[in-house]
Amino acid sequence: MHPFTAGESVLVLLGSKRFLMPLQPGLLQHTHQGLIRHDDIIGQAPGTKLVTHIGFPVVALRPSLYDVIMNLERISQIVYPKEIGYILMKLSVGPGSHIVEAGTGSGALTAALAHAVRPSGRVHSYDVRDDMLRVATRNLTNAALLEWVELKQRDIADGFDEQDADALFLDVREPWRYLQQSWNALTEGGFFGAIVPTTNQVSDLIAGLNLAHFTDIEVCEILFRAYKPVPARLRPVDRMTAHTGYLVFARKLEKPVEPAATDEAEIENTTQEVL
Repeated sequence: MHPFTAGESVLVLLGSKRFLMPLQPGLLQHTHQGLIRHDDIIGQAPGTKLVTHIGFPVVALRPSLYDVIMNLERISQIVYPKEIGYILMKLSVGPGSHIVEAGTGSGALTAALAHAVRPSGRVHSYDVRDDMLRVATRNLTNAALLEWVELKQRDIADGFDEQDADALFLDVREPWRYLQQSWNALTEGGFFGAIVPTTNQVSDLIAGLNLAHFTDIEVCEILFRAYKPVPARLRPVDRMTAHTGYLVFARKLEKPVEPAATDEAEIENTTQEVL
């Protein structure tokens, strides 16, 4: 693997602490156990062991997508990796996919979607708040993923620009209010998903999906518990992120064909002929 270069992000492990930082010549990273010189990392291979200026050992690695998402600048709650993995599978997101997202927020799910649709796909992400989109733009730029994302500031009550999207995901407060807009944006049989924090929201969304020509509805909650990696006393960590949201998935169902209007006299004549 090629060595670290100036401008790219590096994950530095220092004991139990993790630092994600863009490498810049001449800069120093201040930590509780000494200074880390960026120049000591630039030109080294991933996995290189270094030391702070007072001798504490550090390891420099290339960050994973998980590291990038968990270290994003945040001004809103993010969709966590434990949900993101399942979302990507349920929406069948892959290279070349065209995905619509509403509720960009800080851009965590947006980044994962962009990472998955490369190199020929596209993510179209909507948010009404300018401050959210500014933060998402910075995060996606720092993650080198903005190239595959189109950010739009708009109230989705006015509808989406896209048609025939492969999948659509809503991270908004009242997703049931935007099901017609979602249906219009999806391709035949397209994948729909949403995340909401409370059960009454789930109920409202399920009821809306049944009325809005969606099928194959699924509701789930994903829990994740990490363990302390100590062989002599392996046990769960003291804290866990428990409930973060309920996931709801469905598929677009074609609307039934309306019967052709028929003259009442014609209906009566046909009935008499049958009799």
